[in-house]
Amino acid sequence: MEVLYECCGGLDVHAKTVVACLIKKGHKQIRTFSTMTDELRQLRDWLTSEGCTQVAIESTGVYWKPVFNILEGVLTVVLVTARHVKGVPGRKTDVRDCEWLADLLRHGLVRASFIPPPEIRALRELTRYRQTVVTEHTAVANRLQKLLESANIKLGQVASDVLGVSGRLMLRALAEGEQEAEKLAALAQGKLKSKQGELQRALEGRVTEVQRWVLTELLTRLDELEAALQRVETRMGKEVESCADPFVQEAVELLDSIPGIGERGAQTIISEIGVDMSRFPSAGHLASWAGLCPGNNESAGKRKSGKTTKGSKYLRTALVEAAWAATRAKGTYLQAQYQRLVKRMPKKKALVAVAHTLLVIGYHLLSRRVAYADLGSDYVDRQHIERQRRRLVERLAALGVKVTIEEVAEAA
Repeated sequence: MEVLYECCGGLDVHAKTVVACLIKKGHKQIRTFSTMTDELRQLRDWLTSEGCTQVAIESTGVYWKPVFNILEGVLTVVLVTARHVKGVPGRKTDVRDCEWLADLLRHGLVRASFIPPPEIRALRELTRYRQTVVTEHTAVANRLQKLLESANIKLGQVASDVLGVSGRLMLRALAEGEQEAEKLAALAQGKLKSKQGELQRALEGRVTEVQRWVLTELLTRLDELEAALQRVETRMGKEVESCADPFVQEAVELLDSIPGIGERGAQTIISEIGVDMSRFPSAGHLASWAGLCPGNNESAGKRKSGKTTKGSKYLRTALVEAAWAATRAKGTYLQAQYQRLVKRMPKKKALVAVAHTLLVIGYHLLSRRVAYADLGSDYVDRQHIERQRRRLVERLAALGVKVTIEEVAEAA
């Protein structure tokens, strides 16, 4: 087998140690280093002193990141997916793993995973932290709702938003010890004032002292999370504006022009796929990498499960949420696509299909650097009319009839 790199290395990374294999002109050297920064620098110096320029690392959790941080810019680091480099079953050791990685790299049998540039990685840290805060906020809100049900408080059955302005005033009063349903209902604001009778019935419960204490803690935690969410969004806006790549801010605006994808969604998508679409040969490759296209599982001429492949859960979540919003934008191509698909498949599958379309659209917008232009809700119908015209003309031509098509003016 052809040797592409005479001197290269393979690193088997763990939480505490890194086992390194250096192959130089067919000879192997094995060394073990700690994952502390000083020893990682020793690893880097050893590899460079031996003339190594290529290193393969298996992407195990987040353990590869400290090693990559030290080697980045000095060596070409090839990050490989574990399932792509799985060795032959048998005796498995750390030494054999790093030797296997080095051998695969030496013969060019590994595929490098996508690692975004530093400015995109910084944005990714913020978007993923924001998602963590949002998830925690949702969990606390759900826990608060369960607490209210346990205390016979049915506020959620009357108010559309328990954590709205009116709901918060009532919950604060409950937590402070107010028990009279009339006084609690009188705190309603806006349109909720017209539901005084229903509110009084809903707020007549049995709240214990312990439940009041827990309610106070939950409301305090919600305030903290909302403040944290506001801070991270402010920081993200500054990060986008001051990004080293000036196209990042324009890319967010381009994606924001797509129905369903707001500024938050655009920031998340950019943080996951970057802005340089030349890294992906086509939109299909990007969709496959993101795990938003059907899997390919066929054997003996029979097609088995077409379940989508694994990808970034953050990107998938953002796109599916955007797809759900896009299906509500009336008169758009994306809404028409969803309505067409949902007739012959479950709603969730139709949403994934729309999410796939959003990602393909985003790929082309970032590649061409143009804003989104909607095709219209009747695009498929118009395409069908054109296809039917061509088919009929071809059939007449096959019968030896020359056809001239003339558009009929629409009636005023």
